[in-house]
Amino acid sequence: MLAVTLPPFRRAALLLDLDGTLLDMAPAPDSVVVPPGLTDALRTIREQLDGALAVVTGRSIDVIDALLGDVPYGVAGEHGGAVRAGPGEPIERPEVKAPPPAWIDRAKALEAAFPGSILERKARGFGMHFRQVREAGPAIHRALCELVEGSADFELMQGQLLYEVRPRGVDKGHAVTALMRRAPFVGRVPVFIGDDVTDEDGMRVARSMGGIGLRVQDVFGDAAGVRAWLHDTAAHGDWGALP
Repeated sequence: MLAVTLPPFRRAALLLDLDGTLLDMAPAPDSVVVPPGLTDALRTIREQLDGALAVVTGRSIDVIDALLGDVPYGVAGEHGGAVRAGPGEPIERPEVKAPPPAWIDRAKALEAAFPGSILERKARGFGMHFRQVREAGPAIHRALCELVEGSADFELMQGQLLYEVRPRGVDKGHAVTALMRRAPFVGRVPVFIGDDVTDEDGMRVARSMGGIGLRVQDVFGDAAGVRAWLHDTAAHGDWGALP
């Protein structure tokens, strides 16, 4: 495990990825489980940080709301493509294009061609999960590479057993920047925690602001380790002991 120096707890803003960080990975995106006690721990930490707790994920904001309710103060979905800075506030979206309908048709054809693969639609992009059919990964990758080749508007991002077509110009770093400009995050030191390559932009921006970016595998081992640390943090009103 890496040696980690966290900023003073009461001065921090905690920004958390969802899948693989707060929640265990599941065979399909809609089969993830919120473990008992997690929302209580997060709600307590939110209160301890005067609201400065956010979830930053590739999922849609609707999904985050369904899973976590009103627990996070700020929410960023779709890798920064949708940001809601606080409860009841409007969802802000950068001016980026949606993928052409023909691309969605191609993705649907891939889903049909490889039973077990899952197309995840988003407002400004889509992902192809192949957790249950790993041998299809190379073929799905080739097909999606052909779609985005030469595109000035879209790029292909690799996640954990996932390839995602997303707009250029938005990422989790943009989400962190947007959140940290708004109360109650502004003026605090960002602590960003994620597990995937898509989280690296968020980590980079957090560090550029004088904060810290932590990769789950390097510090906590897995999502269960993150949750244990969060429970410890909530119980003590200060950063929990790291594994």
